[in-house]
Amino acid sequence: MARNPYEVLGVKKEASEDQIRAAYRKLAKRFHPDLNPGNKEAEARFKELSAANDILSDADKRARFDRGEIDETGAERPQYHRWHGFAEGPSGEKYHGQPDIDVDDLEELFGQFGQFRARGGEGGAGIRLRGPDHHYVLTVDFLDAVNGAKKRIDLPGRTLDVTVPEGVADGQVLRLKGQGGAGIGGGPAGDALIEIRVAPHPVFRRDKDDIHVDLPVTLAEAVLGGRISVPTPTGPVTMTVPPHSNTGRVLRLRGKGVKRADGTYGDEYVTLKIVLPDAADEELAKFLREWAPKHAYDPRRGMGAA
Repeated sequence: MARNPYEVLGVKKEASEDQIRAAYRKLAKRFHPDLNPGNKEAEARFKELSAANDILSDADKRARFDRGEIDETGAERPQYHRWHGFAEGPSGEKYHGQPDIDVDDLEELFGQFGQFRARGGEGGAGIRLRGPDHHYVLTVDFLDAVNGAKKRIDLPGRTLDVTVPEGVADGQVLRLKGQGGAGIGGGPAGDALIEIRVAPHPVFRRDKDDIHVDLPVTLAEAVLGGRISVPTPTGPVTMTVPPHSNTGRVLRLRGKGVKRADGTYGDEYVTLKIVLPDAADEELAKFLREWAPKHAYDPRRGMGAA
C-alpha cells in the first residue's frame, strides 16, 4: 500500500517547494539504482520516492492530494461522473489512467441522441462517436529520457508498448493513436496520452538541451592539468583539464547534451571542483608550510571585511 508522499520524503505538509526539492534530491541520490546495483530495497525505495515527488513537486497535484481528490499513487479518487484507475509496468513505474468521459461528453452524447430521435430514429441506433482519450503518467529514468528507450505499460487485459523518444522532456505528452477507449457505434477509438515524468540523476542535471555535471578533480590535476575521464549520458569520454584550473571553472563538451528537434545536440558543461585526499597528507602539509609564506595571495579579496 502506497504511503503518504510527505512521509516518504520526510517533510511536513507545509514544506516549501525548495524544501521538497532538496529532500527529494538528497534521498534520490542515496537510493538511486545506479549507485546501488542489485539492491532491490534501494530500487523499491527510489521508485517510492519518485512517485511521492511526482505528486508534491507539481503544485496542482499537491493541492489536489491535500484536498483528497487524488490518492497517494496520484490516481483519482472515485467520483460519480467518471472512472479513474492506474496500472503498473513490469519495473514498477506508475501509469495513472483516466478515460475522459465527463459531463461535457455525456451532454454531447445525449445531444446527438436527441437529434437522432427528433429525426425519427429508434433506440439510439446510428450514433457514432469517437472513443475517449486515456491519460497515463510514465516515470522514466533520466538517461532513458536523454537517450530514448522502449517501455511497456501493463493494463488490465492488455499491454501498451511506448517508445520514449530520444531527448524527451519532463512533462512532455506522447500520443498513441487509437490506443484509448473504444468508439461508440463504430466510431474511431480515442488515443492514449502518455505524460512523461523524468526522475532526477545523481550526477547529471538538465537545462533545456544542455547537460551539467560537477566533476571532482585532484589538486595535482587542477594545478598541472591533464587528461581525465568525464561521464556523459552516452558513456565516459576523455577531456583535457588545462593547467591552473580552479574550482568553479567550466569546461564544455560539444554535442554531448540532449538531442534537439532539428536533430542537433546540446552541450555538456563540466564544472570542476578540487577535492583533497580524505586522509591527511603530512608531505603535502609540509610543502605548503614552506610554500605559502613565499606565495601569499588572498582568494577573498573584494568580499569586504568579515
